[in-house]
Amino acid sequence: MGRGRVQLKRIENKINRQVTFSKRRSGLLKKAHEISVLCDAQVALMVFSSKGKLFEYATESCMERILERYERYSFTEIQCATDEIQQNGNWTWEHAKLKARMETLQRNLRHYEGEDIQNLSLRELQNLEQQLDSALKRIRSKKNQLMVESISEFQKKDKELQEQNNILAKKLKEKEKTNVEQAHWQLNNNCQDSSSMLLPLNISSNGREKEDNETTNSGVLLPWMIRHHLE
Repeated sequence: MGRGRVQLKRIENKINRQVTFSKRRSGLLKKAHEISVLCDAQVALMVFSSKGKLFEYATESCMERILERYERYSFTEIQCATDEIQQNGNWTWEHAKLKARMETLQRNLRHYEGEDIQNLSLRELQNLEQQLDSALKRIRSKKNQLMVESISEFQKKDKELQEQNNILAKKLKEKEKTNVEQAHWQLNNNCQDSSSMLLPLNISSNGREKEDNETTNSGVLLPWMIRHHLE
């Protein structure tokens, strides 16, 4: 059978207790040194015997520096815990304030809508009426302002459209005038071309009449005149 588990309790025999303390102390210091070397950790170990004797181990014999670091860490932890508690308290207070504020706003909103006003006093009803009147005046003022701005914007757009219309009408008139001038110019050119084509024909006709007269006066008939008489 295997060895049973040793029950941990105070050793009553003084000699045995001293021997066990010496053995366990040496083993504990050895383990502290091993974890410091193997894991590159800073270890500080302090053991007080039952008689008040101190046994200690510190990495690289820097007990004071390790203790200072421990104190700074402990102070930081305590400060963080204190700040967290204080912050939680502040958040609780802020939550209560916001909750009360929200309830007040919801109640006022119901009053503005004409609900839950049965329990209001005369002064509270008068204050509510004044608040509604002030709100109505602000709403009307804002509405009138928006209407004036809209009318001004429409007038501005109408003016711009009118200017664009005038510009287009002016361009259209100029184009019509140009088309009329081009038509007159083309008509004049056509008339001049027709006159230049008819002028040689008139000259030729006048020459033939003159030749006919001369032939008649001389008493000699040309061949084409003979054919004309025979016909």
